[in-house]
Formats: sequence, structure tokens, C-alpha cells
Amino acid sequence: MRILLAEDDPLLGDALRAGLRQAGCQVDWVRDGEAAERELRAEPYAAAVLDLGLPRRDGLDVLAAVRRAGVRLPVLVLTARDAVPDRIRGLDLGADDYVLKPVDLDELAARLRALVRRAHGQADARLQAGGVVLDPATRQVSLDGAPVSLSTREFDLLQALMLDAGRLLSREQLEQRLYGWGTEVESNAVEVHVHHLRRKLGPTLIQTVRGVGYVLATGGARA
Repeated sequence: MRILLAEDDPLLGDALRAGLRQAGCQVDWVRDGEAAERELRAEPYAAAVLDLGLPRRDGLDVLAAVRRAGVRLPVLVLTARDAVPDRIRGLDLGADDYVLKPVDLDELAARLRALVRRAHGQADARLQAGGVVLDPATRQVSLDGAPVSLSTREFDLLQALMLDAGRLLSREQLEQRLYGWGTEVESNAVEVHVHHLRRKLGPTLIQTVRGVGYVLATGGARA
């Protein structure tokens, strides 16, 4: 999943980006509040990690502005401000969760997975479609109980489709969810990954709507 990280401290930001990438996230990192607001308004992130003490614009101001603009993605606030009134204000302005500094990277990744899961109406920690089960925490996939080896991109594409099972997603939408800044994307990358997933998981799991995009069938993966 693609995450926006807004953190001005270079050492902490670098550590957070590395840790979230290790957990399987695509991370775009901005270092001030104006850039954070601009990206949150423009790009379809799965979630955001927002520091409050940002230069140029405070994190709470950014949060309030994007919520007024109708941006609905989950926002996890990262802060050293541990006073209860500060946390209450952030939640009332639209924050979905809080993590206090210093940060445990495993907890941060787990909280982000939970926020994204709830935002897509998923109650179970694992995603399932027919005989296919995907575990975002372990990044493992199985078909009818047998493990299936997927590449990083194949896993990310399958996760994106499973989070929105039954919803048609265009190639452009899938590319935006899979690739962060500075990543060169081949024109047929999504099609190639879909082909590989069908070969490994069965031909009926991912359906093509010609000229529009792809949809994950809710009835199962079996041929």
C-alpha cells in the first residue's frame, strides 16, 4: 500500500521510511505542512502518517484543511505532544489514530494496516476471496491452504484488488496504488502482473473489463 509520510526530522523520517518499506509499503516522504496538504489533496494514498510539528504549516492545520476538502483517507498522527487535550483536538479534527514518539516501527505498521483495513470495510486481519487468503502482516498468500509465492508487485496488486473486491479499478488507479514517486512504470506493467496472478491463482479470480480495468471476483478463485 502507498503511504504519505509527513515528517520534518531527517533522521526520524529516513528511519520511518525505511521501516515502512520493510513492512511492504510504498512511501512518499514530504518534510513540511504545505507539501503534505498538497499531496493529500492530489494523490490517492492508502493512508498518511502526519507529524504535528511541521514547518510552514502545522500538522493539525493540514489535517483540518484536508478534511474540509473531503479527503477521507485514514490519517495516523505522529507526535511528541502527549497532553490529552492535544490528542482530543486532533481526533476531533479528523485524525484516525495517534502514535507518540519515540515510535515502534512494528506497531506503526500494524496500526496502518488496521486503519486501511477498516477504511475498506474489512473486519478480518486477513483478506479472503474464495480459496485465496492474503495476510498483510506476514505478506503471505495461500490458495486452498497451499502457500503461493508472489513477487512484491504481484502481492501489492492482489492486496489492492482484494481490499476493493467487487469494485472495478482502472489501470491508472492500480498504478497509483502500487508505485511511489520516482518509480518508472512500464505501460503494460499492470497487465503483466495480472497475467502472472492468474497463472498462479486461477483464471477466474481477476476479471478484465475490456478498455476499463480489473475487478476481483467475489465468488472465488477456482476455475
